[in-house]
Amino acid sequence: MNQLDQLKQFTTIVADTGDIDSIGKYQPEDATTNPSLILKAIESGKFDSHLQNIQKDSKDIDDFIDQIGVEIGNEILAIVPGYVSTEVDARLSFDTAATIEKARNLIRRYESKGWAKDRILIKIASTWEGIKAAEILEKEGIRCNLTLLFSMTQAKACAQANVTLISPFVGRILDWYKNSTGQEYSASNDPGVLSVQEIYKHYKAHHYATIVMGASFRNIGEITELSGCDRLTIAPALLEQLANKEETISRTLPAFDINSEKQIEDVIDEASFRFEFNGDAMATEKLAEGIRNFVIDQNKLQAIIQTRFFS
Repeated sequence: MNQLDQLKQFTTIVADTGDIDSIGKYQPEDATTNPSLILKAIESGKFDSHLQNIQKDSKDIDDFIDQIGVEIGNEILAIVPGYVSTEVDARLSFDTAATIEKARNLIRRYESKGWAKDRILIKIASTWEGIKAAEILEKEGIRCNLTLLFSMTQAKACAQANVTLISPFVGRILDWYKNSTGQEYSASNDPGVLSVQEIYKHYKAHHYATIVMGASFRNIGEITELSGCDRLTIAPALLEQLANKEETISRTLPAFDINSEKQIEDVIDEASFRFEFNGDAMATEKLAEGIRNFVIDQNKLQAIIQTRFFS
């Protein structure tokens, strides 16, 4: 049995791609997209026929992009049995009301295509404003995936907001520590791996229902060290590496014990969230960088659409 099949025994595998062919090949439970992946999907030319139809119906470029994201999600939903994540415009990361409205609009579009809203995860950056938006959306039955998560402070606030799923970023944490310290890390002492392990164990100790989905991997060692995590979202290149390796892997994170004593912690308010998060240089820098990079890709996407369809 290859390592990918072994991993599937302990962890739900999610495809970190908008590439329909890769999703069909590796048969993940869920799939997740972001502006960068949507940009690649558009540039591939595979959605050209959809783009012509979208052009006729769209009011403006932002509306066009929303329709593209839903169209790609629609294709993926026909393949995977679980969730598909669709991301809110990163430029709304600090606007709770606008994030809520954008999420509702995306869900309406999916429902118009016949999909139940419980198949969709609305992907939102883990800012305070994003977490508060997700808290409101979850109460409306709109499930959320809180992304660009780099700290326990963010993780606690997300769990207390009862969000469906969080995506702590492993590789980007490793990048920061390597650049800051000049050191090399093995999979077992990888700071990103250790962060997700800590969050996972904290969630289980406090009986939080929020799903932990490790993301942003640099190598398969990081992935196998998180065997047993609720979910792992993995890019096609790393899925292929796992599928081509047959060395035995074992579960590294324990299964949740429903009979364990539930630990209680103080509720995180806005002041404590901002103070604690500000004290974490890595998390503050990587969150800001992640939002900026998603905005760059959003702007690239807009430029392509402007040139091809609105000029």
